[in-house]
Amino acid sequence: MNMPFAPSLPLPDDARRVASALAAAGGIASVPPAEFPHFLRAVQALDLVALVGLAEGAPNPGEAALLYDLWLAANGATLPACAVWFNLGVLRMKSGQPGLAAEAYRAVLRLKPDLHEASVNLGTALEAAGDTAGAIAAWRAALPPPALRQILHNQLGRLLEAEGKLGPAAQELRASLMITPDQPDVQQHLIHARQRMTDWPAQALDVPGLTDAAAARNCGPLAALALYDDPLDQAAAAALWIARKIPFPGGPLAPAAGYPHDRIRIGYLSTDFCRHAMSFLIAELIERHDRQRFQVHGYCASPEDGSEIRARLRGAFDHFTVIKGLGDEQAARRIAADEIDVLIDLNGLTNGARLEILRWKPAPVQATYLGYIGPVPLAELDYLICDAVTVPPDLAEAYTPRPLRIEGCYQANDSTPPRLPPVSRAEEGLPQAGFVFACHSHHYKLTAPMWDSWLRILQAVPGSVLWLVDDTAEGRAALSARWAAAGLAPERLIFAPRVDPDRYRARLALADLFLDTAPYNAGTIASDALRMGLPLLTLQGKAFSSRMASSLLTAVGLPDCIATSPEDYEARAIDLALSPDRLAQARAHLAGGAWARSLGDAADFTRRFEAAIASVRRRPDQS
Repeated sequence: MNMPFAPSLPLPDDARRVASALAAAGGIASVPPAEFPHFLRAVQALDLVALVGLAEGAPNPGEAALLYDLWLAANGATLPACAVWFNLGVLRMKSGQPGLAAEAYRAVLRLKPDLHEASVNLGTALEAAGDTAGAIAAWRAALPPPALRQILHNQLGRLLEAEGKLGPAAQELRASLMITPDQPDVQQHLIHARQRMTDWPAQALDVPGLTDAAAARNCGPLAALALYDDPLDQAAAAALWIARKIPFPGGPLAPAAGYPHDRIRIGYLSTDFCRHAMSFLIAELIERHDRQRFQVHGYCASPEDGSEIRARLRGAFDHFTVIKGLGDEQAARRIAADEIDVLIDLNGLTNGARLEILRWKPAPVQATYLGYIGPVPLAELDYLICDAVTVPPDLAEAYTPRPLRIEGCYQANDSTPPRLPPVSRAEEGLPQAGFVFACHSHHYKLTAPMWDSWLRILQAVPGSVLWLVDDTAEGRAALSARWAAAGLAPERLIFAPRVDPDRYRARLALADLFLDTAPYNAGTIASDALRMGLPLLTLQGKAFSSRMASSLLTAVGLPDCIATSPEDYEARAIDLALSPDRLAQARAHLAGGAWARSLGDAADFTRRFEAAIASVRRRPDQS
């Protein structure tokens, strides 16, 4: 902190003349005293710094401090004197005069009390002078007020998190909570950052006055899917978030009884009509809708990313309306003007969702689908689109909104064959021999119990490796450390870099068994794995998010890959790895077209999806 202020302007001619005299004569004493008052009143405070720099290089460096003293005597206590007093303090500390340095820093603070650097340096000078109590008081004065520190910590945490610097972001967010623990939004972001770093348990924030249970209640909707396997707990976390974030604005805009249209007007609302997993799943459904029965609208709040999938979606809708630049009420009124019969939200509680639009109730029937795999307790939503496996009848009461079940599997898929590049184990850093367990889901879906199960599985299968996606630097480091602590060779843990969608699908086929996460299962990735002929083992739980892989496996005819307890999960994984015949049967089943006949039959899915939508459409002439 003991650095002088830098000059901002060139030296005046008088300053140059005196500086030349100083350099030539070897000291201030050689300069005629009559020259100083005129010179010192003319020179600017910051320009004086450059002159002092010359004086410091003279045979007598102590004259630099004397030059500051003379300037102060000539100019008095003006605001520009702050820089002079500050630098005088620096020089006095360098010359071993901490007491005099403290006087200089006090002079700075009398002129500018909020110059915290002076408080810091004052504390250093007082400590050097033996005044520890004074040093502590000075340093405390340098601290911003708690409210300002809290704001700064939050702003730093937000920006660092957005830049993917999760460790520093978590430090800033926790520092904010140490000032004020009761900040639900900060708790939410810190928990999810810890999930992404695999810093378990994610809800253990180590903040006095904040219990793990209280923090977990404010974890937010996305984090809740990996923290809880009970839909009621997930709904409670989502409800708290909605209450904070999505106030009721007004409405409804649409007539509750519906519209008397001959063709059902179905609208899709999304911020992800771009290069996003949801778009890849749903594109063919939009294309295949029966135009004799349905008129299909898209309401887009997505970025213009120029991708092929975005162009494909734009061409698939009968009407494509960009609402990104509209406010929530404007967008809702635009939808209402189109007299949409059934509006389907494709975001749910994911990042960027426009739930405020739904609160205006611009359509008589509103449903949420695909984007968020869990309860969305928004009063204006009528249905959660699911199936009988993801939300069985005995669990229906735990869900808000009410379940709307599609016959068969709930998940839309695109039957368009991917353009698969050639891949090999060698290119991907995998061993030619040995069993490859894979999981390419985000790290935030991992939990300590699931990781421990994976360790036991790998320990029981000699020569096997675990192939994970290289998701976050912090997660990779933490998982590698746990791996080493378990006594497993480092070459048995392999991280896959992120690649384009076609290469990502192609390389899935290189693995032997996909190990699913729980309680937050794989969704799109699970379907991709099965499509590429890679058997997947899941642990079925209670919540939608922990049953979606079970729905996919049921659809493709692999019920033996559904475990119902951690012990069952581990036993099935080990058995498949050590029983080549059993694994070969599962692979042969998938290779025989199981995915194409079930999940990949987009025409059949569209028929089933439309039947569900038609069953809840409202019109005034209905009795």
